[in-house]
Order: sequence, then structure tokens, then C-alpha cells
Amino acid sequence: MQSAVIIGASGGIGGALADAIEEEARFKRVWRLSRRDGLDLTDEASIADAAARVGAGPPPALVMVATGILHDAEHGPEKALKDLDADWLARVHAINAIGPALVAKHFLPLFPRTGTPTFAALSARVGSIGDNTLGGWHGYRASKAALNMLLRNIAIEARRKYDRTIVVGLHPGTVDTGLSKPFQGNVAPGKLFAPDRAALQLLDVLDGLKPHDSGKVFAWDGAEIPF
Repeated sequence: MQSAVIIGASGGIGGALADAIEEEARFKRVWRLSRRDGLDLTDEASIADAAARVGAGPPPALVMVATGILHDAEHGPEKALKDLDADWLARVHAINAIGPALVAKHFLPLFPRTGTPTFAALSARVGSIGDNTLGGWHGYRASKAALNMLLRNIAIEARRKYDRTIVVGLHPGTVDTGLSKPFQGNVAPGKLFAPDRAALQLLDVLDGLKPHDSGKVFAWDGAEIPF
């Protein structure tokens, strides 16, 4: 028997993912990790501590990083160059790109070398360079593009150790959570997903992936998103 790990389980999507995975009863244990129990993506020591707890067993065959930052009480997505702030850019990259990479650093060595162990992190369509025709949202776009590149690198390295490992980015669409609240007015009818629906859609995408899909980014409907 194996375990699943959801990082960011105190959030809307992360909590829904953990609930859905537990309901499927495919794993002996579902770890719900977040800042509430001491895992801080900006603190590598806390990530290492969490990995040590999970490493006591059963081995994780699924690790999902369901975290991200687009705005806070003082900052929103930048609309123009004049809005850039170095500290905010660094924070967004720390949470959206560096944090998930550090999770991979500490959790991928725990993967079993059987089946198709999977590491997934929430990305975003706006992180696609090829799909970017609007500009703006500099920090969020750049951090998700950085995440995508890190995931590709991680996938290549993971394949050398066990060639059936899957490493992917997932775009959940626009989900009714705090991250999207200020921007939901522009969402097309039927395209604002409740967290439980978004979770099931993402798990369906994961269920359909094969090892040759590793290193790519997929949307909630299973469509591949270009880098």
C-alpha cells in the first residue's frame, strides 16, 4: 500500500483534492500538509521535516502541490511595468516556483520504483509564453513559466532514475477560491468551477497520463498547454 501527499491542503483546491482522493480509497494514507501544520514553501527546513514524516511510510506514489499566490491584501497582479516591485516579485516566485521545486527535491527520493509515481503542481495557462498575447500580470506569469521549466527539468532527471515517473503541471481553470475572487467577473458562464469539481477534473487528467506525458503541462480538460 502507498500514500498520497497533498501540499496546500488547507486551501480550496488542495482540500478538495484530499477529500476526493480519500473517497476513492486508493491509498492507505492521504497526507494533508499546509502551513497550518508547519509546512512553509518559503522554508526549506519545514519541507524537509514534512518529507521525513512522510518517509516513515507508506511510500508516497502521488505528491500534489496545490498552492499558489496571485495577490494579497497589499498587492495585486501587475498591469504595467510601473507596478513592478522587487520584493513582491521575489515572494511570488518563492511560492509559485521555488517552493514546488524544493518539494520535489525532498519528496521525489521517497517515490517507489514501481507503477507510475506522480508529482504534480498547479500551474496556470497564463504561464505559457507561447499563449501570451495580452501581457500584464508580470510576476504571476513569470513565476508560473519558471515553474513549468522547473517541472520539465525535474521530469528529465526523474526519468533517469525510474523511467515511469510522471512529473506534470496542471492548470485547474478558474476555481471559486480566494485566489480568483477579484477576477471572477470576467469568467465565461460555466467556466467558474467549484473546488470539488475542479479536483475531480484534475484527478481525471492524472488518471489518463502515461510516462511519455511527463514534463508537460495539462489543462483541466486534458488538453496540453504549450510552454
